[in-house]
Amino acid sequence: MSLPTKLVLVVRSDLEANAAVNAAVVVGLSMGARLPHLLAADGEDASGGVHAGLNPNPVPVLVADADQLRNLHDRAQQRDELTVVGFNEVARRARDYDDYLSALSEVRGSEVDQVAVAVFGPRNRVTALTKRFPLLGSELSGAA
Repeated sequence: MSLPTKLVLVVRSDLEANAAVNAAVVVGLSMGARLPHLLAADGEDASGGVHAGLNPNPVPVLVADADQLRNLHDRAQQRDELTVVGFNEVARRARDYDDYLSALSEVRGSEVDQVAVAVFGPRNRVTALTKRFPLLGSELSGAA
């Protein structure tokens, strides 16, 4: 029997809405490519139209400040049972992927600022790392 798993996306809390959505999409796509088993079967509507299969699991999008995000990325990467994808400032500012790789090669790992982090793995491990982060948008309404 396999353990229940969880996928969480965490974006930096100071991002504007368009940048937060972009960052979540980037880490979500990158994580999805690493976890192809998360895709459910295609569905068919009553008219016979086929709709592409989706991830059948909830994917909360949370927020954290820059220090919390760096800490999450570093701690999650230390756990072999977790898959971690980070989207960083070097990538966000690059014009294309070659530019990103070139710029990244000149930055020390300790100086790479994360913009978003996706974490997948055993539910209890992911929850332990992310349970204190609020949902994206909840900080605007005052909910936590």
